[in-house]
Amino acid sequence: MQQKIIILDFGSQTTQLIGRRVRELDTFCEILPYNKFPKDDPSVIGVILSGSPYSVHDPEAFKVDLSQFVGRLPVLGICYGAQFISHTLGGKVEKADSREYGRANLETVDTTNPLFKGFEQHSQVWMSHGDTITAIPADFQVIGSTKDVRNAAFASTKQPVWAVQFHPEVFHTVQGTQLLKNFVVDICGSRQEWSAASFVDSTVAELKEQLGNDRVILGLSGGVDSSVAAVLLNKAIGDRLTCIFVDHGMLRKNEFQQVMDDYKVLGLNVIGVDASEKFFADLAGVTEPEQKRKIIGRDFVEVFNAEAKKITDARWLAQGTIYPDRIESLNITGKVIKSHHNVGGLPKEMHLQLCEPLKWLFKDEVRRVGRQMGMPEHLITRHPFPGPGLAVRILGDITREKVRILQDADDIYIRGLREYKVKLSGEEARRVLAAGVPADMQNGEIEVSLYDQIWQAGAVLLSTVRSVGVMGDERTYENPVALRAVTSTDAMTADWAHLPYDFMAKVSNEIINKVRGVNRVCYDISSKPPATIEWE
Repeated sequence: MQQKIIILDFGSQTTQLIGRRVRELDTFCEILPYNKFPKDDPSVIGVILSGSPYSVHDPEAFKVDLSQFVGRLPVLGICYGAQFISHTLGGKVEKADSREYGRANLETVDTTNPLFKGFEQHSQVWMSHGDTITAIPADFQVIGSTKDVRNAAFASTKQPVWAVQFHPEVFHTVQGTQLLKNFVVDICGSRQEWSAASFVDSTVAELKEQLGNDRVILGLSGGVDSSVAAVLLNKAIGDRLTCIFVDHGMLRKNEFQQVMDDYKVLGLNVIGVDASEKFFADLAGVTEPEQKRKIIGRDFVEVFNAEAKKITDARWLAQGTIYPDRIESLNITGKVIKSHHNVGGLPKEMHLQLCEPLKWLFKDEVRRVGRQMGMPEHLITRHPFPGPGLAVRILGDITREKVRILQDADDIYIRGLREYKVKLSGEEARRVLAAGVPADMQNGEIEVSLYDQIWQAGAVLLSTVRSVGVMGDERTYENPVALRAVTSTDAMTADWAHLPYDFMAKVSNEIINKVRGVNRVCYDISSKPPATIEWE
């Protein structure tokens, strides 16, 4: 029986990060809404309570019945989870005099407590809360304090319950991984059997049993998720898998042919469809971002369906859906920021069943699985790319000429990011290594490309704006291009990447000199929130 840790989500933006840290300890975990703890599941070996945007005193605050697991399983409360434990079991939580946010140091740590085994005194942690625990419940003891937070960590003296007001899952908490390892492995007793190799073996076996001799259709995007799903399925059922790769005309420069060549090397059975004429015709004159996305999503489904219908003996539709796509969101705001398009919408009369071989994996795990199967590194490390492609990186209406301009500028930018090498240490190095980037640490440093340091990058064509410039002795009136690069762990939040000035100067100069139609380059230094990663 596969062991698992249950992470109850109270709405924190870092809940998925907790899950990723647990998986990095070769331990399976499942993230569930705070009120959906699985009863009578013998595979559960421990419970983690996440943070939350709420105060425990808010009328709408999320609450869970602790008796479902306290006393039965080891429990770790993080931030709101710690405050909820204290508040519920008889402690006291009050509004802090000032919001406790950012780096702090554990001035005192009880290293005899199993949660802090191997910890150093004065270890850096990351705080992020407006309330603070002013009194802990009876039968609990303080095991860690900072200068300003006496009850930074506490534990029950009678039951396996621990609580910390800081966030061990974030990279700013220097020994956060050690703390989680102490809880997951030593306290909960994980056998650490979850790995890329074990996943490949077990999933291929499961797919063979699930699919038998049936034929499967998979929609490819060129991205890491669908590509890894295709290779997994190919290992399981070979040429009974048929992949469909639709080119809507707004991919990156030469991307359609490059990806088709990659898939050929991988031995995949792929049908490539150039449907760019249809997409450009249907997008003509459309400027509203959400309408662009809906048209592209609709057309994609129509083209995909037309090809899928030709495979009359298909029984399954496979998708590269990964775990973050499936985690049930608490949807705190209830507002739609922008729609996304995915493979789907196949006619009901086709009666296709759904196959999602990556449905339990986080993005970094998908990359590890790809490496385990020997896939080329440039496919595995490819940045996320929006389904509508460059259409949501062109402000205003879409034309072939605008796509050509943006493809050329974007190509210079991305190639430059791949070629420029940087040395990283400390938090940055740990973040990049944890994302699965292959690099050897020497003298506390790693060397990687700017591309590998960044979560997502791309150029944006501001085609609704004209910029005055001078090229040679002539006045120009052409398009500005904005460059965007962000660092992130899960795309829920993102910070703009601090690219080196000499790199930016070189790329800007090359774009302006080589890309006809561009006379100005800007850099987007807005973070998410408030700005999204894409401009539309």
